[in-house]
Amino acid sequence: MTSAEVLPRETTGSQKARKVPAPPRAGKGRWAVRVASVAAAAGLWQLLTVTDARLWLRFDRLPTLDEIAREAARQLATQVYLLDLLQSLIRILTGFGLATVAGIGVGVLVGRSGRTRDVLLPLLEAVRPIPAIALVPVAILLFPTDEQGIVFITFVAAFFPIMVSTRHSVRALPTLWEDAVRTLGGGRRHVLRYVVLPGILPGVFGGLSVGMGVSWICVISAEMISGEFGIGYRTWQSYTLVDYPAVIVGMITIGLLGWLTSAVVELVGRRITRWLPRAEGSGR
Repeated sequence: MTSAEVLPRETTGSQKARKVPAPPRAGKGRWAVRVASVAAAAGLWQLLTVTDARLWLRFDRLPTLDEIAREAARQLATQVYLLDLLQSLIRILTGFGLATVAGIGVGVLVGRSGRTRDVLLPLLEAVRPIPAIALVPVAILLFPTDEQGIVFITFVAAFFPIMVSTRHSVRALPTLWEDAVRTLGGGRRHVLRYVVLPGILPGVFGGLSVGMGVSWICVISAEMISGEFGIGYRTWQSYTLVDYPAVIVGMITIGLLGWLTSAVVELVGRRITRWLPRAEGSGR
């Protein structure tokens, strides 16, 4: 009796390998649940504000959904709203872009070079626990314009998550990969290009995602303190004028901008690291 007769038919060499079915993608059902959760939260808000509920929390002071919608429609028709939107985006993109370049560069240097680590790491670790928003007085004194100071605060907010994530990613790379490149005759440039940079990409984009969220928190706070334009400045101005529907519109705008920019960072990260294996059901 031959081995082909002993083995099951599907395991013989002449039989083609079975195709493994692809994992199911996120379908309409998942999106329906997400939309339903947002709709339920909005409905609860409307119920509590229309009935002037005071269940320890005082919902009678908050605007209803129709008041918020009317205010949003009014602001969308004005040029000031679009100017504030553009100003905040420019500040975020400028500060975040500078922090991306500096954070990745410093993270790689600190992770790869012991001498650089000895020189820079003590200073970085001493400054890192300081909240970026606490540097607003320093930024006001240091920079000639408020605009440059706000960009500086945004830069600091995003720099440390990106730098720390990059440094840990570099340190976590298996030394076997670098040894293999050097065995094949590659130098430092080849190790950096073919081992370090591709290997740290997942960690770097994790830091970029966190940095984007922290940047929005700090840029809005900086605009409230020392800005003249921007969503944060306009939201705070509305609060001082006791215009609560405008305050809620500003908060919704901030949330949408933060969500969209973070989603773009994650989308770019998934596209660049598409060669990585994905867990089933990890898609959005």
